[in-house]
Amino acid sequence: MNLRSTASSSLRAAGATPPEAFWLPSWHAFIKTVELGSMAAAARALDCTRAQVSRQMAELEAQLGARLLERSTRRLRPTPAGEVFLQHARQALDSVAATQTALGQQEGSPRGVLRISATITFGRIYVAPLLPALLAAHPQLVCELILTDQLVDLVQDQIDLALRMTRNPPQDAVARRIAPIERGVFAAPDYLAAHGVPASVPDLARHQTLSYLLTDDDHWRLQDAGGTEHRLPTTSRLRLNSTDALLDAALAGLGLTILPAYLAAPHVVAGRLQRVLPQVQAITPHGNAIYACYTPSRVRSPKVRVLLDALHARFEPVPPWERGVDDSKQPNAEGAKDSQRTQKTSTQMLSKR
Repeated sequence: MNLRSTASSSLRAAGATPPEAFWLPSWHAFIKTVELGSMAAAARALDCTRAQVSRQMAELEAQLGARLLERSTRRLRPTPAGEVFLQHARQALDSVAATQTALGQQEGSPRGVLRISATITFGRIYVAPLLPALLAAHPQLVCELILTDQLVDLVQDQIDLALRMTRNPPQDAVARRIAPIERGVFAAPDYLAAHGVPASVPDLARHQTLSYLLTDDDHWRLQDAGGTEHRLPTTSRLRLNSTDALLDAALAGLGLTILPAYLAAPHVVAGRLQRVLPQVQAITPHGNAIYACYTPSRVRSPKVRVLLDALHARFEPVPPWERGVDDSKQPNAEGAKDSQRTQKTSTQMLSKR
């Protein structure tokens, strides 16, 4: 059981914590209260009630003989004594987590909770399907998959491995490149039949575009085959914060949109989407690769190692969207020959349509 689950279970037990670990839940609750600004928010994060967190804070202040929190206009803030305690509490809990990791590594087999973070769409399509086989192969392993398009903190959120699409992998973490991520401009064949197929980047300006709220910022950045970068203003009447929703809008024939190849490829192969200007690459803050990121303390962790092995088996040497593999299923021995036969077709359709 990791620190997070230990603290949550102890809080839910309301006093059932073993005496030697009585300080773990209250210290963890204090840190969460400061980070989130309220006891209610901390209670939600710890899966307990606000009353339990409030009781933890009162007992902690009584044990230490100092007031740790004060209320400002909108949120709880640490007092000077609370600031000092916060620093040492974080160090103490980090040490406990490191001890748990080190002890788990000594066992040699994957066990305990493996917390994985990935973006919503990529995680749903490509990471979640890996987990059943991982659990079946390692009976003492428990997997938690956190799907979010927000950046997670590997330490504070106690993430064992995060899959990140980024141009700049974090400098304070180990980052292993898992797969290339190519992005292009796509549209439904019906839309292109009605409005014409753009022959150049400037031609895109006369088309209806669908924008991604998190990155597009009223313009597209595109790079042609010669390496020239183009900045194309967009006048999108439909702007969405979900790549799944962008895909649905494009499939409905509502306009052109930028999509990652891993999401568009099955629809291109099926004839539901067509790539426009196939030699043009979209430039986004997400970069052109996905990385497995984890803290140095987890380099030798068996549970991280088996996940990395599964990721490399899935995405190397060629990612599944370039192999014509059904993205919702793991490739298997029976499908290997079919995968090889469809690989050429899939790649050609992505690049030539």
